[in-house]
Amino acid sequence: MLHERLLAELPALKIVDAPAATQAQLTLAHDPGYVESVLNGELSQTELREIGFPWSEELVVRSKRSVGATIAAARAAFGMNCPWEGLAANMAGGTHHASHNKGGGFCVFNDVAVAARLLQTEYRREHHVNLRVAVIDLDVHQGNGTAEIFAEDVNVFTLSLHGEKNFPFRKAQSDLDIGLPDGTADDAYMTALESALDSLDQRFDAQLIFYLAGADCFEGDRLGRLKLSFEGLRVRDRCVFGWAWQRRIPLVICMAGGYGHHLSDTVQVQVNTFTLALTYAQRWQNPLSTHPL
Repeated sequence: MLHERLLAELPALKIVDAPAATQAQLTLAHDPGYVESVLNGELSQTELREIGFPWSEELVVRSKRSVGATIAAARAAFGMNCPWEGLAANMAGGTHHASHNKGGGFCVFNDVAVAARLLQTEYRREHHVNLRVAVIDLDVHQGNGTAEIFAEDVNVFTLSLHGEKNFPFRKAQSDLDIGLPDGTADDAYMTALESALDSLDQRFDAQLIFYLAGADCFEGDRLGRLKLSFEGLRVRDRCVFGWAWQRRIPLVICMAGGYGHHLSDTVQVQVNTFTLALTYAQRWQNPLSTHPL
């Protein structure tokens, strides 16, 4: 549904098929034994219950392609082994509950963690220094898997702005966690987000940003418990896009969660994100833009 609307409404948007992540790429962020178990259908029933999906070949294909799409978007945004775009997006992704050795919360592999690790590896090989990556996670649920994977990595800054009482009920520790009370609406949310970005700016010098633009903060979401309006979510996206653009930091967008009472509402939030993202992507292609490298 999202794909069809983007094709119809944003003809200037460049849409390409997602490649599948390789097994070697997946093990950059995940335990090799866990990856093997997923690929070969050897997960236990306990592990599958934690993920929330039964195992199938289709699940494996979808999970590998979701990671591959974030890798492709990251390479495009950063200009790593492909033409530089400055901003790129995955129409899915944001599977932030998958940790190093297990899945969870409908997440099999952590696409952002794999993509970040891969670009760090490629950047280090070419430049002999570490790539500094920030994760701005605005899904309504805390990015516990991402926080766990990067807990000891000083070159990755994890920021999570989420519902304090929402899933996961046992949260990991990000570099910056801001928990919001149930019912938080547009103005209070933006105050918290602006404060979080100010803190990120003071504490970390990012060269690449992954942005999880969760639609589940929407007031009509079944699982979100926050009260952001369509316009509030546009303001949120504009804030993040503008913050990255002002600093000329390449930006990778993942859609993350969305569970609207009406599917059309979730898709509308996502279409709005892509519509605004396209305007910023076009800014990056202005000849006066400066490549961060």
